[in-house]
Order: sequence, then structure tokens, then C-alpha cells
Amino acid sequence: MEENNLEKTKEYKAPEITPLIPDDPKKEPKKDNGDFLFDLLKDILVSLIIIVILINFVAIPVRVSGSSMYPNLHDGDFGFSGIFTKWFGIDRFEVVVIDSPKTDDRIVKRVIGLPCETVEYRDNKLYINGEYVEEPFLSDEVYTEDFTITLEDDEYFMLGDNRNVSRDSRYYGPFTADDVMALGVLTLWPLSDIGFD
Repeated sequence: MEENNLEKTKEYKAPEITPLIPDDPKKEPKKDNGDFLFDLLKDILVSLIIIVILINFVAIPVRVSGSSMYPNLHDGDFGFSGIFTKWFGIDRFEVVVIDSPKTDDRIVKRVIGLPCETVEYRDNKLYINGEYVEEPFLSDEVYTEDFTITLEDDEYFMLGDNRNVSRDSRYYGPFTADDVMALGVLTLWPLSDIGFD
């Protein structure tokens, strides 16, 4: 009986284990230069398409030139303005980027008057349709000369925050919704001016 058990024990063979050996790196297929250039060109093309979509439908880069929006925006401030936000309408006191045939370049101004409103400044105070409207974003040193204008349908009256030096609707006349490219400015540079107007 014991001999039979010994014989069975002697007959048992452990299964062979194949050691895991990493593949030889020399045998890995190499990418030729053609594949690398194709991948690089594909990545550049995809990046350009994304940039074009962002600039045309989401946001545009904005650099403030001059001091017409001081103290809220400064000369040289760089950031982005939202194109898609225009779909929600243009509201009073929003900062907008204007690209109009009336101007030599894109300008950044603030919406003061909306379509069909009468905009009046009297004694350095804003009146819309005869009612006083406070402008809390203005510096105490700002002075706006007296004038009155009644806007047509789809006309907007835009002013710079620094009224003493700003070329705006007082110079160009009212703008239309089509002249407005984007709303709001998110300033990213310089870091000291980071914020949203």
C-alpha cells in the first residue's frame, strides 16, 4: 500500500512554467519619418480647426488700446470677450467689443442706451426716458457734457467709462447689434488687472 503511494508520488511531474520575458526592445517596429510628419500635420490641423471654432463662435482675444475705459480697463489689458453671450441679448452697462465700419479698428465701450430709448445727460447725470439712472462704475473725476439723443430701432448708444477722452457714440453715432462682436471682457493680463467687466 505504501509502495503504491510512493510510486504515485514519483510519477507526479510539476507543470512547466514559462518565464515571462519582456519583448526585446530591438524587435519593436519603428515609426518612419513619414508617419511622424503625418501625425504632426494632423495635430496641427486639428488645433487650427479648434482655434478657428473658438474665435468665431465662443470668444475673441481683446487688447485694450488707450485709456477710454479707465479705471475699469487699462491700456494694454489683454483678455477674451464672449461671442456666444451675444445670443442672450445686449443689456445696459455691459462692456462690449465693437467692430463697425464707422471705426478704424475694434473698440471696447459700455452700453448706455438701448433701442428706442431717449438718452440724456444733464448736469453730469444720466437720464433714460426722463428717469435718472445711476452709473456706479464711473470715476468721480468723470464729467459728461449735456446732450440728448433718441435711438431708433436696433440702435445702441455706447460710451467709454473715461468720458473726457473717449471716442464713442458721441463721435461715431449709435451702433447696431451687428456692430457688436462680443460681450464682456475677461482680463487675464497683467495679473494685477485680472477680472471680468
